[in-house]
Amino acid sequence: MSIVDDYQDIRDGVTALCANFPGEYWRKLDANSEYPDEFVAELTASGYLAALIPEEFGGSGLSVEAAGVIMEEISRSGGHPGACHAQLYTMGTVLRHGSPEQKARYLPDIANGTLRLQAFGVTEPAAGTDTTSMKTVARRDGDKYIVNGQKIWISRAEHSDLLLLLARTTAKDQVKRKTDGLSMFLVDMRKAVGNGLTIHPIDTMMNHHTTELFFDDLEVPASALIGEEGKGFRYVLDSMNVERTLIAFECIGDCKFFIERAKDYACERKVFDRAIGRNQGIQFPIARCYAEMRAAELMTHEAARLFDAGERCGAEANMAKMLAADASWNAANTCLQTHGGYGFAREFDIERKFRETRLYQVAPISTNLILSYIGEHVLGMPRSF
Repeated sequence: MSIVDDYQDIRDGVTALCANFPGEYWRKLDANSEYPDEFVAELTASGYLAALIPEEFGGSGLSVEAAGVIMEEISRSGGHPGACHAQLYTMGTVLRHGSPEQKARYLPDIANGTLRLQAFGVTEPAAGTDTTSMKTVARRDGDKYIVNGQKIWISRAEHSDLLLLLARTTAKDQVKRKTDGLSMFLVDMRKAVGNGLTIHPIDTMMNHHTTELFFDDLEVPASALIGEEGKGFRYVLDSMNVERTLIAFECIGDCKFFIERAKDYACERKVFDRAIGRNQGIQFPIARCYAEMRAAELMTHEAARLFDAGERCGAEANMAKMLAADASWNAANTCLQTHGGYGFAREFDIERKFRETRLYQVAPISTNLILSYIGEHVLGMPRSF
């Protein structure tokens, strides 16, 4: 059911690893809101979470497309890559804009699992997706910055050693463009928690380890600044494009999970002395899900290819995320409908994956904002908001 590519060895390796973490493992974590430490440790030991880190720093030096395949296969196998995907997409900023000193200091330990970079601090309660209106500020004070503010929906903060943080260093009314005056920092959370950083977990409908962060005069060394002060918005776009592309790969994996489960059940389940898959009302929706998945899959690989080639990929990354999220949500509904009452039983894992894939209609960017981006920046239409 996969696209023909050059990553079959990766697909086989990830599938074999995931076989050691069956549905029962994920159901137990979901029921208790626990983090998959053993799974993440195994991924790290196998080198998959260091896929994008250059070989000179102990990683594999693979492409975003290869990293996407890793995330896809975790989803297809019934796992939840949301527990660890940030360590891949944050590399979009760190690798392209981090200093040689920052890379040498952090990347080897991230690659070998000594450090986890799983938290990405951008979203705020009031600003939401209006990133340039964020209120978190970082004020320069000699050889350090003083950070004050709040972030929300920051997943995995309780399970991360490092935080990629976006904060305003110049007031919005003092810059020529609203995207100016934002800066990126690589914050050591081991030192920050209890010394100006407070983490509050948020209970949600899926086990996504989401939190709210509060910064109260947190001191961050100036050496934590990534790139130039005031240019953080430009830097964060690289991580956002990778994030949306990797999420698209995850949604493709979810599609394949749902389609395979629906197809198998429809062929096996008999009602009125015939397999329900013989009925067009069952068969055709599953077939449509497959067609939608394949179309989204092609766009997703195109977005990854463009990023890996160093070309502009904002439109493709957004479209890939939207198409893949729509396809996975339709596949989830179709799979649940195909299973009838059994789809609601936890032991089938469909209701869990149903909840997990629903998130991507909203995050990391909502479908409507993607459509507004396409309308304005691709089609040249008037700004819609």
